[in-house]
Amino acid sequence: MSFSIKQSALTMDVSSSVVHRRSPSVRSSFSPSLNLQNNNNKRTLISVSKPLHVSSISSIESCFNKERKPVIHCKAYEDDKSPSAEAEAKSETAQRVKIGIYFATWWALNVVFNIYNKKVLNVYPFPWLTSTLSLACGSLMMLVSWATRIAEPPKIDIEFWKVLFPVAVAHTIGHVAATVSMSKVAVSFTHIIKSSEPAFSVLVSRFLLGESFPPAVYLSLLPIIGGCGLAALTELNFNMTGFMGAMISNLAFVFRNIFSKKGMKGTSVSGMNYYACLCMLSLVILTPFAIAVEGPHLWAAGWKEAVSLVGPQFIWWVAAQSIFYHLYNQVSYMSLDQISPLTFSIGNTMKRISVIVSSIIIFHTPVQPINALGAAIAILGTFLYSQAKA
Repeated sequence: MSFSIKQSALTMDVSSSVVHRRSPSVRSSFSPSLNLQNNNNKRTLISVSKPLHVSSISSIESCFNKERKPVIHCKAYEDDKSPSAEAEAKSETAQRVKIGIYFATWWALNVVFNIYNKKVLNVYPFPWLTSTLSLACGSLMMLVSWATRIAEPPKIDIEFWKVLFPVAVAHTIGHVAATVSMSKVAVSFTHIIKSSEPAFSVLVSRFLLGESFPPAVYLSLLPIIGGCGLAALTELNFNMTGFMGAMISNLAFVFRNIFSKKGMKGTSVSGMNYYACLCMLSLVILTPFAIAVEGPHLWAAGWKEAVSLVGPQFIWWVAAQSIFYHLYNQVSYMSLDQISPLTFSIGNTMKRISVIVSSIIIFHTPVQPINALGAAIAILGTFLYSQAKA
């Protein structure tokens, strides 16, 4: 909006603003109204939704000199510095693209990890050592990142580690149990059973923490439990150790999430650094148990046999599964800083679909139609749960 005003012996009454002198022109912000008053006590009120700027004033000193009759040329226009709808739309689009990149990276890294992890376990069936190497690799990567300032080290104290300890215990149990499961059964079957994690979450929260949920949440558990049960009963290569490993992993990760939610409130540690600390503490907890359960003698004998069967590329398999395990977990924790828990839950459901489908294709896993139906029902139930929980 633009207009011009010519008024003899004109005085200005400006609310909540100050006119600053500039040479050769003066620019000042008027918000929300501009009052113009002449000698005849006639008052003109200019009110706009946006602030007004005076772009030029001639002889401003004479405005306050009643002996002279200056002429003021005043031009005003609306301030348009507030974010426009177009800018907000662009920002929202950029955020969606960023989240999409996070999800795509998360899923891709998870698929690669599961493939190499299963390849290693097929020829080197030592899940405790494999789990330890994954945590050791991630810890080393983050220590190097902090030392070289690629990532900013977190500012933490002893209280942080005390609060993190139960989270690390649950994370360690869940990680080892899932690896044991994948060493005994197909990757697809492990992830089908792990899709029942929401059922464990609701049961633990209800009976141990006393939380209540809407009826829709309880109803969404029916397809999850029914689908997982159908998939387990029709699994061609069913193994009880593999099945129980996946179930224990579900329960452990539920407690990990509960401990993490309760203990980490108010901390300023980023998602990436939080997972790095969790990884290091889990490594300290797991290492003595891995040595006690399997031991260096079995590891050495199994390593020689695996290298003789596969060749030097076996070393790459071990390195790849360790590196990609850390990377996919790191990206998932980083994504939690950018998205809501509901969006993360939906993304986790889609991740399981990508892992199940890709592992069936790559490893040529035989799947019966009734088994595939059970998996589809379980995953659908997981999606419905995330919607009902919202």
